[in-house]
Amino acid sequence: MSGLKRTVTIIDSISEFSGSVGKWFALLLVLAGTYETVARHFFNSPTIWAYDTLCMSGGALYLLGASYDYLHDSHTRVDLFFNMLSPRKKAAMNVICSLLFFFPLMVIMFKLAFTWAVRAWRIHEVFFNSFWYPPAGPYRTIFAIGLFLLILQGIANFIRDLYFMVRGEPLD
Repeated sequence: MSGLKRTVTIIDSISEFSGSVGKWFALLLVLAGTYETVARHFFNSPTIWAYDTLCMSGGALYLLGASYDYLHDSHTRVDLFFNMLSPRKKAAMNVICSLLFFFPLMVIMFKLAFTWAVRAWRIHEVFFNSFWYPPAGPYRTIFAIGLFLLILQGIANFIRDLYFMVRGEPLD
């Protein structure tokens, strides 16, 4: 049991760290967006890099924050009857939904993201939405890392829910 607890604690710590790194992309979003707005509207001098920077920063914020959100149960949940369930039945519902929906979808998404990241580095792919043409490899890598961290946090939550479902007590 202490091995399970230690594993879940390590994964939770990684998700906390990922969230603390990801939050800095929100600052980058604000700074780049503000700079672009001021440059465009007050000086009639739009940038060629702001749009791509905003898109990549938003994606990095979203993906690096996903495991943090999942750790803190802050993700969006479509709740039709979940809150009416007992804590043990909620854990059972989480286990079932993780096996049927979460893990299959996340594994497919991670496999695709990893393949795209490797390909981007191999062919020196660039984004062509603007005349800046930033390299795609770093962003695609962050995308894959974010999905991998989300899967890790999913494993930790799955272990926690399965333990609670079977034992009726939290994994402490």
